[in-house]
Amino acid sequence: MAKKKLILDLDTGIDDALAIAYAVASEEADLIGVTSTYGNVVTKQAAANSLRILDLLGQSNVPVYLGLPHPSTSNHFDVMAVSQAIHGVNGIGEVALEKSQRQPENESAVDFMIRSAKTYGTDLTIIPTGPMTNLAAAIAKAPELTALVGSVTFMGGALTVPGNVTEVGEANINQDPAAADAVLRSSASLTMVGLDVTLRTLLTRKETKLWRSLGTKSGQAFADIVDYYIAAYARLSANLNGCALHDPLAVGVALDPDLVQTIDLNMKVETEAPFAARTVGDVDRLNEPTNVKVAVNVAAERFLQRFMQRLTWLFAQH
Repeated sequence: MAKKKLILDLDTGIDDALAIAYAVASEEADLIGVTSTYGNVVTKQAAANSLRILDLLGQSNVPVYLGLPHPSTSNHFDVMAVSQAIHGVNGIGEVALEKSQRQPENESAVDFMIRSAKTYGTDLTIIPTGPMTNLAAAIAKAPELTALVGSVTFMGGALTVPGNVTEVGEANINQDPAAADAVLRSSASLTMVGLDVTLRTLLTRKETKLWRSLGTKSGQAFADIVDYYIAAYARLSANLNGCALHDPLAVGVALDPDLVQTIDLNMKVETEAPFAARTVGDVDRLNEPTNVKVAVNVAAERFLQRFMQRLTWLFAQH
């Protein structure tokens, strides 16, 4: 079985760290690089977190690239207080992981995406789980990227449920609506893994207790990191009794599209108030061929079982 080449484009907070672990633990995936963006933390911190997580999981051969530091329509970025409350100021639940001896690559995230698309073509899947500033910049610089890449599976948006930072806006899209709009209106083959499905995938302290019982460095660290996440969710949504696996589900769907039911749409992102960051069907392209598959239902139990099986195996090794 040919492995899928993956690029994870991450604002590495807690669920991004779980997304790295899921990609590493999946034998059908070849993680060729991690690109960094802003969101849960600033871009440089996201890169540092990714390096530490990769080292912890015995993946020091996977390169990390620095992406753009702020939205396409701004010249600065400030981490939202709610992001710090959910992920911790350091992005990984205030857990102090050993600093990596590695540094991000000299090549930029944008150039790495373009080079990889030219190298691997349809074997490449790009998985953005933060704002889509890097991908939009790559498409603007090399428009042929959309035809080269096999697919883009992104965590973001909300079609059938409300947003999580505004009534209509999901956090990743809300960070840079213009970039997300450019990507959705492009000719890239896209799958949207939004709040419609990610909120149905919950991890609880039962699972983190299992990881802690492994007695390994990574099992302990990830149990501590995710327990912080679960506690943060408890403060915000007391009835959930767990934390949503937003970013890992995007990786899961990229590797196995049958995990979700989708509807085919052409989409756009509203960029102006009062509906900024709303992901919605584009009525101007109703009769054109569609390029976005929007996940609206998920085999949550099957995904959770697979997620736990793979990560528990991985954490037992490290």
